[in-house]
Amino acid sequence: MTTVDQNTRRRRGTGLIALDARAAHDGYTLYAPLTGGGEVLLIDLHGTVVHRWRLPHRPGRHARLLPNGNLAYNATLPDQDALFPMWHKYRGGLMQEIAPDGTVLREFTDPLQHHDAHHHGDGRILYTALEPLTGDRAAAVRGGVPGSGPGGTVWADTIREVDAEGRLLWSWRVADHLDRDAYALHPDYSREHWPLINSVYPLADGNVLASLRSVSAVVVISRATGEILWRTAPGLVSQQHHPTELPNGNFLIFDNGVFRPGWDVPFSRVIEVERATGKIVWEYHDPAREAFFAPFMGSAQRLPNGNTLITDSPAGRLFEVTAEGLLCWSTWSRSSAATASRRSARSSRHRTTRSSAPTATTPANCPG
Repeated sequence: MTTVDQNTRRRRGTGLIALDARAAHDGYTLYAPLTGGGEVLLIDLHGTVVHRWRLPHRPGRHARLLPNGNLAYNATLPDQDALFPMWHKYRGGLMQEIAPDGTVLREFTDPLQHHDAHHHGDGRILYTALEPLTGDRAAAVRGGVPGSGPGGTVWADTIREVDAEGRLLWSWRVADHLDRDAYALHPDYSREHWPLINSVYPLADGNVLASLRSVSAVVVISRATGEILWRTAPGLVSQQHHPTELPNGNFLIFDNGVFRPGWDVPFSRVIEVERATGKIVWEYHDPAREAFFAPFMGSAQRLPNGNTLITDSPAGRLFEVTAEGLLCWSTWSRSSAATASRRSARSSRHRTTRSSAPTATTPANCPG
């Protein structure tokens, strides 16, 4: 019997790895491990757990603290059938707002919800879901591995927004608005899911920012007309995740780098894209590019001091870099994480309380 631990993550070590307290943003970080079974954790800069939720359902790719201090949590509905082979990897279906003591304050269910759901904080939820395309409508979808759709069905994305009572406020369907040729599936992708929207985010101008992973595009959708107002240039991002809007109007994107054109070695990076020009104005990648590669999942958050918090989800690594690209904080989780978010120490201490109630950890975004 071997004396060497065969689990790479445990062998590498977990917990706090690096901290430059002078450069790191002082705050608490929330994350939810994918294999944590429903645990969501809030940790300080030293990796100490200051609050924990233990919830009955595993995460469905999204968890963050709302301005009122409650937890927005997307959970995976139990006992659901697989719509296609990858469905159980990133489905959700149960969207909840949970108090610090673990009390569920409100919830909304949609069995077709997957990946992301943005809780506005007033009960409204903007989220991604699916609808089936069959026959000629399925055949019209371009790209992907021929014949790979389950039973000839292509599951297509929709975006929905509901109010606090679950009433539909707005909806959008890729089948109605996406050009099939301009947004074709990557040729190595199964034709089971098009175009795989893994993130939705409401913009300051009222429109919607969305990440289309399987076609490697980030788009702005008009809330008024449904048309595509803006998109990243082809080749700029590859299988990306988690675009968000910065105060200056630019977009911060976790660019995974799978199938990146023109590169023989895959690597991940975080980029800031200027909305007006579509050009990259800031970029972080590891000094040894191949040392940071997340083939799926991932997120990034611009912090108040200008630093960027990054989630290397498959590795379970959370780290922070300065505007100059210098690492100033790094911790490793015992399991993979999807997304992490940082709140300032002052607001976090005010908004969250220690209690004997269940505790939790939060990642978000998965193969997709």
